[in-house]
Amino acid sequence: MTAYEPPGAPGTGPGPDQGADPAGFDAVVLAGGAARRLGGTDKPGVRVGGRALLDRVLAACGAARSTVVVAAPRPTARPVTWAREDPPGGGPLAALDAGLRHTTDEHVVVLSADLPFLQEPTVGRLLGALRASGRDGVLLTDPDGRDQPLVAAYRAPRLRAELALLAGRHGALAGLPLRRLTAELNLTRISDPVASFDCDTWDDIAAARARIREHGHVLDEWISAVKDELGLDLDVDTRGLLDLARDAAHGVARPAAPLTTFLVGYAAAQAGGGPEAVAEAARKAVALAARWAQESTSEAQPSGDGPQPSGNGPQPSGNGPQPSSTGSQPSGDGPQPSEGDVAPDATPDTRPDAG
Repeated sequence: MTAYEPPGAPGTGPGPDQGADPAGFDAVVLAGGAARRLGGTDKPGVRVGGRALLDRVLAACGAARSTVVVAAPRPTARPVTWAREDPPGGGPLAALDAGLRHTTDEHVVVLSADLPFLQEPTVGRLLGALRASGRDGVLLTDPDGRDQPLVAAYRAPRLRAELALLAGRHGALAGLPLRRLTAELNLTRISDPVASFDCDTWDDIAAARARIREHGHVLDEWISAVKDELGLDLDVDTRGLLDLARDAAHGVARPAAPLTTFLVGYAAAQAGGGPEAVAEAARKAVALAARWAQESTSEAQPSGDGPQPSGNGPQPSGNGPQPSSTGSQPSGDGPQPSEGDVAPDATPDTRPDAG
């Protein structure tokens, strides 16, 4: 289990080359293992924020030229190449060797399939640090300073050479611990206390589910989940679209907000899609909402030339029906408001939503 620290946004820990271009790499994701501390549950299929852990990791390395998942094939949100270690269940070195056989790039990102908060910027940092350092690999460290060799970027030729030496020395890679490999490599490290968080226990799963429902994270998590579900690869200007929805709701009518944002999306798709098309459609809709609101405001203001209401006309009577201060109050027995989107109780007995 990796220690969990709530502060900070995913992928924003200190380190070199923040936002480095991650182009020109392959990815190997190790998704096997017995998950004993999860009671044998299919860990890569456990959902956090509506998405399988494996799909969340695949999104983080979505810029890879080729992504290899070492596990039994299953449905995934993104296309991947499947590989299997020999024998199945032979451990991380055997799995890594099987995955590398399907890669060709000099740089390879190696990831476990249980990293709910890993995102593309962290993958970019790892690759940028690798290229700048001249080392064999760059690992993430967790908040306690422990190495995370399955959240790392490596030079693929060095991995292949050392794996071949280990296989020759021990007769096979099956059953060998990962430290046998990393001990032979010249490594450097960067820290990211959020992206390095992994899910080994049900408590870890519960902590991850709780974090993404916090106010500062839930919207970004929801947008990412929707994009994966719909197969969209698009940078969403969340703030701009929210401003548009606010303007439409306040300047026109509340139902105008969701309908307008839908029409903006449809118009962007008709224009070929992409961030530029969304931005242009949103710009036009914002301008229209502003004009609409301005007209409504000017119409509501009476002109100084027209007839004015007389102060001598009938006045409302103070004897009419008045709102009762002792009227019907909500009963304590009826449906009550929810206490929030609370993560389900994740225990081995209930297995809330393992895929």
